[in-house]
Formats: sequence, C-alpha cells, structure tokens
Amino acid sequence: MAPPIVLIAEGEGPILATAIHDGHDLREECARGTALDDAARLREEDPFTARIAALVPTRLVVTRSRFEVDLNRPRDKAMYARPEDAWGLACWREPPSPEMIERSLAVYDEFYATLDRVLRARVERYGKFVVLDIHSYNHRRDGKTAPEIENPEINVGTESVDRTRWGGLIDRFCADLAPLDVRENVKFKGGAMSRWINARFPTTGCALAIEFKKTFMDELTGVPDDDRIAALARAIANTLPGLGESLRAC
Repeated sequence: MAPPIVLIAEGEGPILATAIHDGHDLREECARGTALDDAARLREEDPFTARIAALVPTRLVVTRSRFEVDLNRPRDKAMYARPEDAWGLACWREPPSPEMIERSLAVYDEFYATLDRVLRARVERYGKFVVLDIHSYNHRRDGKTAPEIENPEINVGTESVDRTRWGGLIDRFCADLAPLDVRENVKFKGGAMSRWINARFPTTGCALAIEFKKTFMDELTGVPDDDRIAALARAIANTLPGLGESLRAC
C-alpha cells in the first residue's frame, strides 16, 4: 500500500506550519524506477523539518519524497523528468511514462486540494492566517562549507508576499528569531507553494518560505543533531505570539 500523502494536525489558532519536503517515501512504481539510492535522495530532501515544525499546533507534513513529485514547483515541472530538473541527478532507470507522470500529478493535485481546504477553514474561523513553509538547504556542496555571507542560518523568502500589507508581520517574525542569523531573500525567495498561497489568499493569508541551513544535521551523512533540531523548534514556537499579534494588526 502506498504511504499517505500528507499527515495533518489541525490545532487551534491561525498559524500553520508545513514541511512539504520532509518525506522520503515513494509509491511502489517510483521506488522500482528510481536510479538513486536512499542517500542521494536524502541529500536533496529536507529531513527533520517536520521536527522543526512540531511545536506549531496546525501542521501539514508530506510523507512522499520530492523525487516522486515536488510540491514546491509549478505543476508542469513537479516531476523530475530530466537530470537538469534535479541538480544534474539522473533520477530514473527509464524515462517516466506519461501515465506515471499523471499518477504523480494526481498526488500533487490531492495535496493542493487538502491545503486549500485547511486554509479556507482557517479563514472561516479566524479571518486570516500565516503559513510557515519550512524547508532546509545544503551548504556543503562538494564537501566544502559555503561562505556565511551568502548562506544565512535562516533565509526567509518573501518575494511573493505583499509587503505593503504584511511587512510588519515579516519584520516581527525575523526579529523574534534573534539572535539567529535571519535574512530575507538572500539564498531563496520562495517556491511554488508559497506563491500559490499568497496569490490565492492575497488579503487573508501570508505564506513565508523559511529555509534553514542544514547546520542541524550532517548533510553529507544525514545524521541529525537532536539538540539543535529541538532548539530550532523552540525558536519557531517563540515566534507564534508575535505572529498572532501582527496578524491581528494587519
């Protein structure tokens, strides 16, 4: 049986966290067809981001690997059909068939339908919402540690956010993460999911694409630093009161 697409915890409050690249599972036909071993896939996934999100009461955690379907890319680019789609990695033993691609896109559509339902429920209950779209990124390509000036501890992607409306909320969020090195749009500016949310809910929703540098794990071996993960989860939890205040003021 294929693993579930998304694990949902629906708690109180207007703030949600997502970990859409946390998953490592593949449905059976993708597992048979992949040319990548577990370590190669894990390197480009966002393991342990669900644990960073764990103290946010409402969470959507995707269990499927981005190598089955990438929910943070536009629908027509959501499956890595060619190496240039996936950091030069040859993902498949044979090119995916149209039928296989359609089955992956069905997963994509199911996730976005679920996300839409959860967000509309937040609007109906609270009037507005914030999504903390939690990801991570590699900073040791080729075994070399990238310079810190280009690689903040936390990158907040806000390119698709209306700063006229949500600027105060963004500034408060970043300030509440101090003393961590938090910078805006240095490494990443946000992917397809945050753009989708901000376009679909322009006056009632704000999605922040949050990329944690993989200092909470060894990105080459996949071994986690449990204490660091717990500290980052607490850091995110500490932003919730300020986000709530800012949301009410918007």
